[in-house]
Amino acid sequence: MMNWDRIEGKWKQLKGQAQQQWGDLTDDDLDRVDGKREELVGVVQERYGLAKDEAEKQVQQFESSCNC
Repeated sequence: MMNWDRIEGKWKQLKGQAQQQWGDLTDDDLDRVDGKREELVGVVQERYGLAKDEAEKQVQQFESSCNC
């Protein structure tokens, strides 16, 4: 979670990476997220019909892999 401040600050650049990881997310979804971690978890959960803990896990993996 320490990286999240950096992710939030670079969200415009990282939206593409997020879209690669979650291809079902729309540009509107990603704009709505606007770098907010909880919002991303919610959108991933909603789009993919996941349990909150699974969505959290995926966002954590994204956080680890984004090289921020």
